[in-house]
Amino acid sequence: MKLAVIYDSKSGNTKQAAEWIAQGMEANADVEAKAFSIDGVDEAFVNDAKGIVIGSPSYAAAMTPDLHDFLMNKSNNLNFTGKLGGAFATEQFTHGGGEMVIQNILTFELTKGMMCYSSGGAFGSPVIHMGPVGVNGNVEKHNGMEHYKDYFTIFGERFAKKALEIF
Repeated sequence: MKLAVIYDSKSGNTKQAAEWIAQGMEANADVEAKAFSIDGVDEAFVNDAKGIVIGSPSYAAAMTPDLHDFLMNKSNNLNFTGKLGGAFATEQFTHGGGEMVIQNILTFELTKGMMCYSSGGAFGSPVIHMGPVGVNGNVEKHNGMEHYKDYFTIFGERFAKKALEIF
């Protein structure tokens, strides 16, 4: 089964998170996962995928304008309907609006007819209510994406398990 991760990344942190999610997805047998920047989406792969996770850095507590433009205007050749959807975010500050970014992305996915999944508290700790959020170390030196790797890989594993269950 194919699963895709689509992201916008400005400093490389969101790209890293996307790659961790794809690694977590591929921990499940029979899953082929690939991460794509919005500037290099493999449309055939995404259209064959049963699930798509979308991610963005937080820009003023919203997805980046580039991701918004991609989703609203440049993704017309992509089929989202009926697929499993998920979302993730990165941010520069501990309270930088990552959850709002995820809500924006999930709302887009719902309007495209996707089934949204986060795992919530169903698997216990770590609880990932809406999607994983990582705080980079660009501003808060005590933080850094490496502290959040497990959240992203675990989310990828859980997302793939649910996709295999559904499809």
